[in-house]
Amino acid sequence: MPPTPATLRGSAFPHALLLAAVGCSTPPPSPARPTALAVVDSTHHVDSLAREPMVVEHPNGTLFVSGYGQPGPKLWASGDSGRTWRRVAVGTEADGAVGNSDVDLAIGPDGTLYFITMGFDRTTLEGTHVVVGVSRDVGASWRWTRLSTDRFDDRPWIEVAPDGTAHAIWNDGSGVSHAVSRDTGRTWEERPRIHDTGGSSHLAIGPRGEVAVRIVPMSASGNKINRETDLVAVSLDGGATWRKHQPPGTRAWGFPLGNAADLPRWVEPIAFDGRGVLYYLWSEGTDLRLGRSTDQGATWVTTVVATGATRRFFPYLIARGEGEVIASWAAGQGDSLTARVARIDARDSLPEVLTAPAIVPASWTMTTKPDDRPIRDAAGEYFATAFLRSGRIGLVTPIQDQAAGRMGFSFWQLEAR
Repeated sequence: MPPTPATLRGSAFPHALLLAAVGCSTPPPSPARPTALAVVDSTHHVDSLAREPMVVEHPNGTLFVSGYGQPGPKLWASGDSGRTWRRVAVGTEADGAVGNSDVDLAIGPDGTLYFITMGFDRTTLEGTHVVVGVSRDVGASWRWTRLSTDRFDDRPWIEVAPDGTAHAIWNDGSGVSHAVSRDTGRTWEERPRIHDTGGSSHLAIGPRGEVAVRIVPMSASGNKINRETDLVAVSLDGGATWRKHQPPGTRAWGFPLGNAADLPRWVEPIAFDGRGVLYYLWSEGTDLRLGRSTDQGATWVTTVVATGATRRFFPYLIARGEGEVIASWAAGQGDSLTARVARIDARDSLPEVLTAPAIVPASWTMTTKPDDRPIRDAAGEYFATAFLRSGRIGLVTPIQDQAAGRMGFSFWQLEAR
């Protein structure tokens, strides 16, 4: 039997314990806010080319990484928090698993795993199709569906709403396409185009099923540009209708691609947190800026989250909870190229930003002539991140080292302290 308040009064019990025993207590101290973001673990998996890798964590703790190369879709899994990785058999060409370019991964609330990818003809420099694979048994078996076979098909994304509806978008130079599945990928319905020009730069789903799409001037794998198209489209009814708004900030889009003087742009990431606040991350050269909207993109408040002498580009963004935001980006160029990651507390009007030390990805340009010197390269257009069940942040960067014969990816874990 626990001691009574009467017996405690004459004892040597601490005052806090006495208060607890009589039904009162002093409030516990508030947890200290973290003051640093650090890399606490890393694994480097060498296997096959995995450009522009994507990472997700299944509810059972299995991690999945995808990336693109030749031939066929590539997927890896880890059951030990990223320490070791194994190749996942996603099916054959006869099964419909045909893709060699941009990828995305998503996991539904019931644990269904979605893997979307596209085909790209490297002789004509044109996209050829979009396919999506679905696994309901943590990657053990797959069902593939061809969503499109239009010329110039490009940059697919996939996300899943809280009610289990899967949303996929892509573009083909004639606008942004949209398809949905309400039966965990068994059937897909193509909806009316979200917009009749522009590229499918990014996709986000909110806590109440809000769908946001970032639409940019460039499309069709860089073959087409509509400079007047620069917007955020938001649907509150599952894609039946769309409200379209101008994003904050200013951007210059170089065309055609490949001019070293132009700031590289492609993915302009957006994300919802758990409150339904919409975030947008973009570069204005040496400034990396974060926009926050509480009215589905109609108005924005912006903050500079990183600045300095070097250029910042290829941003990526995820969010959750009450303003917990993770940003990543590339900084510098050539031999000075690094990957950067920041944890942003966006609950207040002035967000707090913790930036990790620079990470140097093991990726260089692919060369065709023996005398060409490889140049450090991002090997894609973003560095993907994920919130991990452990409380850490996962980051995946490509390994593209032709000279050493090393192809694969690096999985980094970061922690706020």
